[in-house]
Amino acid sequence: MAIEDRLYGEDQDVSAPTPRFAEPRLIAIVGPYGSGKSTLVEAILARTDAAREAEATPGKAPTMSVAARFVPATFMRDRYVFVDCPGSVEFRCEADGVLAAADLAVVVCEADPRKLPALQIILKDLEERGIPRVLFLNKIDRLEARVRETLETLQSASRTPLVLRQIPIWRDGIATGFIDLALERAFIYREHAASRVMSIPDEARAREVEARFEMLERVADYDDALMEELLSDIEPPRDRVFDDLAREMREGLICPVFLGAAQRGNGVFRLLKALRHESPGVAETRTRLGLGSDQKTVVQVMKTLHSSHIGKLSLARVLSGGVTETQPLQTCDGRAVKPAGLYDLVGEEAVKRGPAGPGEVVALAKLDGVATGTTLGSRGGRVFSLVDLAVPPPVLAFAVAPAERKDEVKLTAALGKLAEEDHGLSVEADAVTGETRLCGQGEIHLRTALERLAVKFGLAVSQRPPRVPYRETIRSSARAHGRHKKQSGGHGQFGDVTLEFTPLPRGEGFRFASRIAGGVVPKAFIPAIEAGVRDSLGEGPLGFPVTDLAVTLVDGAAHAVDSSEQAFRAAAHLAMREGLVAAGPLLLEPMLAMTLHCPSEATARINAVLAARRGQITGFEPRAGWPGWDCITALMPEAEIRDLIVEIRSATAGVGDFRVKFDHLAPLEGRLAEEVVDRRRRDAA
Repeated sequence: MAIEDRLYGEDQDVSAPTPRFAEPRLIAIVGPYGSGKSTLVEAILARTDAAREAEATPGKAPTMSVAARFVPATFMRDRYVFVDCPGSVEFRCEADGVLAAADLAVVVCEADPRKLPALQIILKDLEERGIPRVLFLNKIDRLEARVRETLETLQSASRTPLVLRQIPIWRDGIATGFIDLALERAFIYREHAASRVMSIPDEARAREVEARFEMLERVADYDDALMEELLSDIEPPRDRVFDDLAREMREGLICPVFLGAAQRGNGVFRLLKALRHESPGVAETRTRLGLGSDQKTVVQVMKTLHSSHIGKLSLARVLSGGVTETQPLQTCDGRAVKPAGLYDLVGEEAVKRGPAGPGEVVALAKLDGVATGTTLGSRGGRVFSLVDLAVPPPVLAFAVAPAERKDEVKLTAALGKLAEEDHGLSVEADAVTGETRLCGQGEIHLRTALERLAVKFGLAVSQRPPRVPYRETIRSSARAHGRHKKQSGGHGQFGDVTLEFTPLPRGEGFRFASRIAGGVVPKAFIPAIEAGVRDSLGEGPLGFPVTDLAVTLVDGAAHAVDSSEQAFRAAAHLAMREGLVAAGPLLLEPMLAMTLHCPSEATARINAVLAARRGQITGFEPRAGWPGWDCITALMPEAEIRDLIVEIRSATAGVGDFRVKFDHLAPLEGRLAEEVVDRRRRDAA
């Protein structure tokens, strides 16, 4: 590619003689929260011919992104779909489906050490997926440290070498432009306009030579011929340097670093030029995903939406072949599906469209049973799943209920649609507490979901922290007698039982046995007695389900006429009520086994948080494969974990996470137990 073509467009109209790719490219814009992703997208749109719902406002910072935003645009006759992915760890799932079909990711970051762990999470995900990526070092106008020092800091977050493609031109401590190390050209920033080409300033020449040599050294690590030229002091041709840079980036060997200030529009045009010449297209993405070169239809579903007018829409990218409105498709398990229509999304409006070809993003209507992350293919062929979008473990839950009882069915349907649109959400029905729980990735994540319930589905919902499924057991052995006797004319009711209560080891549950001898209680009534005992386990003296005890029928009496199953069942209830009190009720709380991940610098703070919540730390070690991170294991009472993530995120600059599973029931006594029982009695009153 001629150097003149790479310069084409500077200070000129953003049109080009011919497009480089016939198919549109999908570029994911990712990065830590607050680094300026949405601002960069708006700056990109201001420099392109973009089809979007509103004109870009240069310099205006958009509000926090909570959903992936797809924006088609044309730059120098090449078509793109830019996807603005949320930066908060709570909304990371929004990017999962997008990255499964992306050609390249632009990682937006800034020189803020506090955001390094968040940057590391993003880069590690891209590295593991094998997605080509470039880094856009934003807010260069606010940079205080030298770029080289900043790059060294950022390198700690990346396993792939970061290769500086530009260095700033400084004037009075302010970045007024940059030198492109591959082009060996200097550019002066112009606010919200293409930079102006200029000669490299004399005072910057030495820095440029040194920085360019370092860039070439990095590239030569994967090019023996280039390494020989450098060792022989032979200047490599510029075109070959560009080719090497593009190839190594596409193969994931290096991550190029570009500079800019998105809020001012600085560096955006050169970033677009690099994307035009160096980013892969859908053909290379097919190869990376192992699809081969055949033209059978393969479609990857990136996001699920529910439209009030159309119904379910599956936003998908056509990786090969094409899709028409009448074309049957199939899932990986061979199930046949057919879209009810093809649409383009313009803002939030779905617009009918014709067939979609390779590289295009299209909304497929009413594909029942097709979830985000699903791979679809031609009917009759074999379809292989390209990505596994596992539901991440929830870290926070709200118990939700409709404001009006008549909306219960409507709420169930709406929650199902929410979870279908966002696989970071899940809905659980707790069998012990009877609650419906909306589970997610953090407080803002769940509150955003509740807002969508109100706005999109017109549902007023009450929410509160979930109840803790406490249990109770007995402290000691006891014996109790229960007699149910009633005479009201005709046949009466008579049942008499004596039960023996014995505590069981923790986790043993419940056992029932009979030691009746001599037929004092006919065998036919013993199942009714057991049923009465089990009925009473639902709520003990403290108000909670009873567990870990053995109940034995040791004596009783029957009447030849008046005894019945109902009478013995009632007698068992009476004996249970007396015996559970006599055996000394003991409150049990659920303990959860926790695995927590956090940056090493936050470990001491996390330990203090866990200790303050009655946590028992059981292990600590460096997190495997994550330099600078620790893995903490602990036992935590479920009562202390329900809003724990708020403190964890606060102590870790928003990146800490954990997963839990039930471990055992532990006794709870003293003031805390009294408070739990009092609260239960108030709720029941």
